[in-house]
Amino acid sequence: MKLLAMSSCLPRPRPTPYLFLASKKTTKPILNCKFNNAEAALHRASLRFQETLRPDPLFTDPYIRCLLSVDIEMDVNQNLHKHCLATKFIDDKLITSMQKDDGLRQIVLLTDGMDTRPYRLNWPASTVLFDVSPDIIFRQSIQKLEEVGAKIPRRCLLLHVPSETSDIQEALRSKGYNGTRSSLWVLQGLPVVTLSNFQDILSIVSALAMKGSFIFGELPSWLVKTETGTKSTTAEWMDKLFVSHGLKVEIVEHDKVARDLGKESSFGDCETILFAAEQLQFSDDQMELWRREFQRIEEEGDEDGFEEL
Repeated sequence: MKLLAMSSCLPRPRPTPYLFLASKKTTKPILNCKFNNAEAALHRASLRFQETLRPDPLFTDPYIRCLLSVDIEMDVNQNLHKHCLATKFIDDKLITSMQKDDGLRQIVLLTDGMDTRPYRLNWPASTVLFDVSPDIIFRQSIQKLEEVGAKIPRRCLLLHVPSETSDIQEALRSKGYNGTRSSLWVLQGLPVVTLSNFQDILSIVSALAMKGSFIFGELPSWLVKTETGTKSTTAEWMDKLFVSHGLKVEIVEHDKVARDLGKESSFGDCETILFAAEQLQFSDDQMELWRREFQRIEEEGDEDGFEEL
């Protein structure tokens, strides 16, 4: 009876994402190495610097200037930009989530290599940040940041995983990522060139993120438009896509974020879709723990039965 009760509590096994069958080795990187992301990364960095210079900034980034050229021109009177609004939204989600959960100390940043969040946000002690981004851009940025004295908070750790890596899952695990602990994921800046790229990212999150973890980020709106057509709405398409990876998604309107912050804006059609999603399934590491525990109980049951005989 004890074994039956235990087995009824086990989570139902979920289908393994097609990228991770058998050995679960990813056969291709999630970033096409031929895709030049440097120009786009610099543009986003300049927007964040411009926001910092505004009289009433959404956030201040004291380090972003060192990543830009010395002759860059800024227009501090420019209207609020959706990228900066999304950055503020994600910043707030990260900090408030960690304040609510003392055990939440794993952050995975899927970025363009110029994300200064590890340096400018006030991370709780023992936070481990994993930056998955283009290797060349990240290393160049780190060098410039170190030259101006940028440091992550004490007792925190920043680890880099090149997005060109063929097996992101294994690389994160080898760096210390633990799928049996809560985590927060951010997708902002990492190139999403095709639907396949985005599915790869969702598969990685689905496999590694513990149940109850979250991912916040931006998805190129052109990708959604090419997939939805006239048969389904954006919300319906995204819901179906995320659910297929065990995630529950909510689309976040830029205008609503602006209103919540007391800002006036009217973005209309945006180049990106802002979203927040929750992991509803058990991670692969959680499933492995259940498997081992069930196996242990079965073995103990067999030994008890043998002793009775």
